[in-house]
Formats: sequence, structure tokens, C-alpha cells
Amino acid sequence: MTDQATPAAEADLETYGALQDKEPQKPPRSQWIDVWEQFSKHKGAVFGGGFLLFITFIVIFGPYIWTLEATKLDIRNKNWRPVYQLLFDSEAKAGWAHPFGTDQLGRDIMSQMIAGGRVSMAVGWLAMALALVIGTAIGVVSGYFKRLDFWLMRFTDLVLSLPILPLVLLAVTLFRQPLNARFGPEGGMFILIVSVIGLTSWMQTARIVRGDILALKEREFILAARSIGTKPGKIIRRHLLPNVISPIMVSATLGLATAIITESALSFLGVGFPSDYPTWGKLLADAVQRMQEFPERVLLPGIAISLTVLSVNYLGDGLRDALDPRIRGR
Repeated sequence: MTDQATPAAEADLETYGALQDKEPQKPPRSQWIDVWEQFSKHKGAVFGGGFLLFITFIVIFGPYIWTLEATKLDIRNKNWRPVYQLLFDSEAKAGWAHPFGTDQLGRDIMSQMIAGGRVSMAVGWLAMALALVIGTAIGVVSGYFKRLDFWLMRFTDLVLSLPILPLVLLAVTLFRQPLNARFGPEGGMFILIVSVIGLTSWMQTARIVRGDILALKEREFILAARSIGTKPGKIIRRHLLPNVISPIMVSATLGLATAIITESALSFLGVGFPSDYPTWGKLLADAVQRMQEFPERVLLPGIAISLTVLSVNYLGDGLRDALDPRIRGR
């Protein structure tokens, strides 16, 4: 017998050859590329992220570029106007030596804005991180362990029902002196404000994370991990936490904005940092008495606070849209 292929076999071989890939397959597309493409389509988020990076760069490296001390008094050069005032009044007391002007004690307002931004941003980032850790921990434990869910959520509801601003004012009044005596006026107040804001801002994160954990723990991959005897701690670390990164990041941006506003409110009310320690809220409070004569002293810190909070909110919206696979690509 001769080894000749039948017509049917030849047809099958031709079909098989046509189905083969002529070129090597490309590596799978990274999901982070899809996330970036979706994020870049959100113009407000791109602006928010860019402005947040810009203001962070300024407050970190600004003192090395603009070397005037924020607390240095110069009575001879007090009440300078911003340099743009020369466009409207050529005889105004203004110049490039103090582009944003000086206050009633001769302190350079640009240096105060940079120093105040450093303090406000540091308080915002650290308070946000503290609230995020507490909220994520309570949300994960409450969502995964049913026997703890009731008590943790009732505690969360209790904290949510408290008036936050009076509670913060009470905590500052009670603990200011002990912390100042131990860590100094600036260090003690910094620790106190970060702790108070962080301990009163975790509830929304906890509720969001709990809702996602309740949905995830009934998925097939979690049930499979349980069936092979995986411990709860490992399930939480390897399977649950990576899948709740999206709401955690969105909560982080909102928490940063809340922390900056709360710190500014405390400084504006006079219960924050010492009077000679600049923050955006303190600059705003000091400028209120002279706002009719020098309106730029109110506008500058007010615009800085507003733009920073607005950029953070836009950044949160963009991250929410980009990290949610259900709406990615729309």
C-alpha cells in the first residue's frame, strides 16, 4: 500500500493550516494602559493631577528657590502691594523683591504662601493616610467577618452621627496643652490636628470598602480559596484588598480634600497652629481685617485652597472612571 493522503485528509490539512497564526502573537495588553487612556480622556482629571503635582512641587522645593524667610519681619517694607498693581498704579509700593507683596509686619507673602502650603499639604496627606488605614481596616473586617459586622457598623453610624467640627474643636481644646508641652507648639499642634482629622474622617471609606467586600466574598474565586483551606488573612491580603483598590484610591482623593478644608477651617477659627506659624487658613484669617484695603491678601490663600481642593476632586472623578472596568472605554 502506498502512503497517499485521501482527498478528505488533504482538505483537513489545508483547513488546519489556514487556522494557524501566520505571525507570533503580541503580548497581552496591560490593563494599566487602558486605565491611563481612560484617565487621559477626562480633561478635568488631567488638570487636577497636573495642578496637584505642581502645587506639591512648589511647596517642597519652593523654599530652596525663593529663599526669603516666611517669618522674617521687615517693618520698613510693610504693606507692599503685589507686583501686578504697578499696571494700575505706577506709584504703588510694589516690586519684584516681593511679587505677592508684604503684610502689615513686612513679612513676604509669597514665602508665607509656600510655607503655608507645605503645612496644609502635609496635614492633608498624613490625615488622609491615617483615615484611609482606619477606614480600610474596619471596612474589610466588617465585610468579611459576619459576627463583627453589626458592632463595627453601629460604631461607624455612631461616629457619623456626631457633629464633626464641634468634636474637633473640643479635642483641640482638651489635648493642646499636653501635646504642646511634650512636642513643642508647632509639633504638638501638627500631631494633634493630623490625629483629630484622621480619626474623624474614616467612616465613608469604611462603608464603601465594606460594601465591596460583601460582594466580593461570595465570588467563585473566594469560595475556591476557602475550599482549599486558605486562611482568612491570606484571602484578605491576596484576593480582597487588590480588588478594592479602586474605591480606596477614590476615597483617598476625597479624604485629602476634606483634610485640607478642615485644617484651613481650624486655622481660620484660631484654634490651629500658633499665630506666627503660617498656613493657608491662618493667612486667610489674618487678612480678613484688612480685606477692603488689601483684597489680594484674602484672594491668594483662598484661591490656593479652592484650586487645590477642586483639583483633588477632579482627580478623584477621573480615577473613579478609569479604574472602574464597567465604564472603561466609554
